[in-house]
Amino acid sequence: MIHNTPAHGLRDFPSRRADAEHPAAEYADDPRAVAIAGAARRLNELREAWLNPTDLVERVPEVVPGFPDRIVPVDAKAAAILKTRTLTNLYNERPTWLDNAHRDLDTAVAAAYGWPADITEEDALARLLALNLERAAACR
Repeated sequence: MIHNTPAHGLRDFPSRRADAEHPAAEYADDPRAVAIAGAARRLNELREAWLNPTDLVERVPEVVPGFPDRIVPVDAKAAAILKTRTLTNLYNERPTWLDNAHRDLDTAVAAAYGWPADITEEDALARLLALNLERAAACR
């Protein structure tokens, strides 16, 4: 399984790179970018819901403008439960919904590269290395 974040999926986007000459906004409507962004957003929403369930937290407006709301436990019991809800524990438990969300993101990224949806991690890494070596050589 290839683990990607929104930044991973677009940083090495196969046909275009976001940089000073080619900002990501130029291809924000590309169906491949939209699929990656949607899958990454869904993964993030699912993890956030597990880490900070609405029955255990409340969101308090931050006093500094421009900063996100603070997430605080609703009570001492909730605080104790939240201490066990870490990304490490989530990934160690590896619930089916998490595997499915990662599979969806992997599939979107593979499609963007024109790779088969069932590409192995080893094959994906080999292809990424080849692509990066090709780009590095072109920069010389």
